[in-house]
Amino acid sequence: MSLNRRRSTLLALSAATAILVAACGGAATPSPSTAPSEAPPSEAPSEAPFDAMAYPLEGEVDCENGTFNDTAYTGQFKKIYATDARTVVFELCSPDVAFLSKIAFSSFAINDTEWLTENIDPSVEQNQAIVENVNGTGAYKLVEWKRGQEIVMEANPDYWGEAPKTQTLVIKWGTEATQRLTELQAGTVDGIDNVGPTDFSIVEGDANLQLQPRPGLNIFYVGFNNNPKNEGFDNAANPLANEQVRQAIAMGIDRERIVANFYPPGSEVASHFTPCEIPNGCAGDEWYSFDAAAAKQMLADAGYPNGFSTKIQYRDVVRSYLPDPNVVATDLQAQLKNNLGIDATIEVQESGTFLDNADAGLLEGIHLLGWGADYPDATNFLDFHFGAGASLQFGDKFDDITSALTEGASGASDEERAPAYETANNAIKQHVPMIPIAHGGSGVAYLADVQDAHASPLGNEYFAVMTPGDRDQFVFMQNAEPPGLYCADESDGEALRVCEQMTESLYSYEVAGTAAEPALAEKCEPNTELTVWTCTLRSGVTFHDGAALDANDVVLTYAVQWDADHPLHKGRDGSFTYFPGLFSGFLNPPPPAPEG
Repeated sequence: MSLNRRRSTLLALSAATAILVAACGGAATPSPSTAPSEAPPSEAPSEAPFDAMAYPLEGEVDCENGTFNDTAYTGQFKKIYATDARTVVFELCSPDVAFLSKIAFSSFAINDTEWLTENIDPSVEQNQAIVENVNGTGAYKLVEWKRGQEIVMEANPDYWGEAPKTQTLVIKWGTEATQRLTELQAGTVDGIDNVGPTDFSIVEGDANLQLQPRPGLNIFYVGFNNNPKNEGFDNAANPLANEQVRQAIAMGIDRERIVANFYPPGSEVASHFTPCEIPNGCAGDEWYSFDAAAAKQMLADAGYPNGFSTKIQYRDVVRSYLPDPNVVATDLQAQLKNNLGIDATIEVQESGTFLDNADAGLLEGIHLLGWGADYPDATNFLDFHFGAGASLQFGDKFDDITSALTEGASGASDEERAPAYETANNAIKQHVPMIPIAHGGSGVAYLADVQDAHASPLGNEYFAVMTPGDRDQFVFMQNAEPPGLYCADESDGEALRVCEQMTESLYSYEVAGTAAEPALAEKCEPNTELTVWTCTLRSGVTFHDGAALDANDVVLTYAVQWDADHPLHKGRDGSFTYFPGLFSGFLNPPPPAPEG
């Protein structure tokens, strides 16, 4: 769709925002350590002093009572404001020991204020301009997105950091592991994601290739919608609204069979939703053991001695947590029938549609999905899926889970947080919003002459550091085409990987690692309670269009995600699932979907 960019109106909106900010006391006298005079003279504003922004514009969050302007509020953010052009402050309602890891994530990449106002039209739901274009600060910048074929990027000549090793970066995609390997063997691509489970030995035995194993910091799960909102499927008729039914299915699925038959080396059956390598990931009781007879009896006790009919919905996209979705879906279908008498119809959905339906709570019956670590903390796995700010993927939330996760997220150390995560994991086992199946091992393969090749445990390989032999173009083939490139409003790893080559957050993750390290911020320092974080921006950073980075860009980037009523809270589908998932809730959250 074409987008009517109402530049003059939106710039007027931005100006009005600045006026409101000033009225709300957003401007402050710079502290000696962050005064603009520290910046080079050429960066000092020549026309007017810096008008520092703050958010919310009106009213304030009451953290103690969980309200904003007398409406319910579950979020962690209290206020965001600039004090000068290089300093932005985040005030939180509770301590957050994982704050740096969260803000390093690619959905929180900083956008230019004018770019957002020019490319988001508040009058339309889907904003193609912001979805199809990127104006980041990263090492590469967008040249062309050839829909259905490839995305072409070129080195950013004005990049503030180390220059990319290769002038041109091309991202292609192929859904079949065999296709990706064939292209690598032919030399038409330099690297591929997710080597097929049976192809590891082929890559290892080929002197022209190299295999980079990726640790299994992920989870594949079988999810349930316990309270579908889609028309014609009311809750009373939904067997999966019955907790005992979900427990029976959890006991009636042979998870070891699935991992043994369909997963590559390095994979393991999941004892908990979160991988045990992550602190407190495996606190609490292990998952149900397979017992088909006991599961069948439990299903009968729940009122379904002959089973029932349902659906298995998924997307036909390979991921490190699910190397072959079709064979796994077929095996699950057979197990449900043979072990429990449940007739399940398989339904494959387009990838973007499937993710949108999951976020909106529109999936019916049973679904197959998974998650790869964005940062190595339990909040990334548990809060995003089961916390107060989680999406409607599993239907109704459970108060004993959300309260335990809120307590766990506010702990100042892993030891302090452990009891809360034990409670949360045990409650997840009781309520069975999903069945954790596997932590999938995976691998990335490259041509042998690619230098500094790596596999990221977070799935965010950084191609700017790689050198593809003597070629001036690096071509990588991933599993699918991104749904969009405004990654504040995306949750698909295929989109996030592309965004990460062009956009940057205040912090980033170390190459091939998980530690958070400064990026657009020189540093972000907390108070002793971990409730106020003050970030000092790097000087001299420009966006791809030449605009200079400043603290107001940070404030607006977060504000448009945080506030569901913000006129620029628009994107591809407007779900912005990462923000409430990681920071517990929106400001002015949308009303719940109607029943029925």
